[in-house]
Amino acid sequence: MTSFASSADLGEKEQTLEVLAEGVYALTAEGDPNIGAIEGEDFVVCFEALATPVAAQSWLEKLRQHTDKPVRYLILSHYHAVRVLGASAFDAETIVAHENTFALIEERGKEDWASEFGRMPRLAKQADSVPDLTWPTMTFSDKLTIDLGGDRGNLVLQYHGRGHTEGDVTAWVDKHKILFAGDLVEAQAALYTGDAFHRDWAGKTLDNVKALGAEVLIGGRGAVSHGQDAVNAAIEQTRGFLAVMIREVGAVQQRGGTLKQAFEATHEALHEQYGHWPIFEHCLPFDVSRVWDELSGIERPVIWTAERDREVWDQLQS
Repeated sequence: MTSFASSADLGEKEQTLEVLAEGVYALTAEGDPNIGAIEGEDFVVCFEALATPVAAQSWLEKLRQHTDKPVRYLILSHYHAVRVLGASAFDAETIVAHENTFALIEERGKEDWASEFGRMPRLAKQADSVPDLTWPTMTFSDKLTIDLGGDRGNLVLQYHGRGHTEGDVTAWVDKHKILFAGDLVEAQAALYTGDAFHRDWAGKTLDNVKALGAEVLIGGRGAVSHGQDAVNAAIEQTRGFLAVMIREVGAVQQRGGTLKQAFEATHEALHEQYGHWPIFEHCLPFDVSRVWDELSGIERPVIWTAERDREVWDQLQS
């Protein structure tokens, strides 16, 4: 049996800070969660918060080499613990998320915290520094526009439909056509879909993201995509991963097979193209379990707990 999730992945990843345009920053880390920031005229908007305040503080120290403006807005693309629990380090005036993200934190935030820190202990740097769940102080349902001031244009936060979760949002820097896509798009990193709506995501949600026409895209993990061709390739790689899972799990269900058989068929179908990508082996058991449920008619994802994580892992990765 392989080591549980990412529990054996304890080596530090090299971080790379890119200045994508004047006042637009992205930090990538070899397949670890990406994070970013956008300068307004006299403030900063930060996108994502990492897993703990200690981890977030390390990012902020890098950002402060470029700007000392205060953080007015912290944008949470969705509710997962490794994206949000570092929020207290930012001292943000306003924490913004989709209204569904707020509801998901209420419904399953505590369980997700325990689950994700168990799956990815390396990301949970000084886990005891997390004071509590992160709660958005401003929510929206469709679109929210932040005027960046001066000639900096707008930052448009938008909900494109159900995807990685029920509440994913993107951040669009309109002046530069730069998109922070959160986990709706991954650039050469495996998808985590344990809380996903695969058919919506692979269809209209990614269509809506693609329609923006981004020239630079920062996905949830992986390298920054530069140029429309690379952006579209990242979107289509994401769609392709989803489509293969839907196809393979559906085929096993139609012939009366088991969840274990669905996992094996999906692993075989994906491994050659995607198996070398970060967190592929970690994610796939949880992904296939959710696809199985969704195709079985379970509309909303079952809540992941630390105990359920182990049960699914032992069943499928043995």
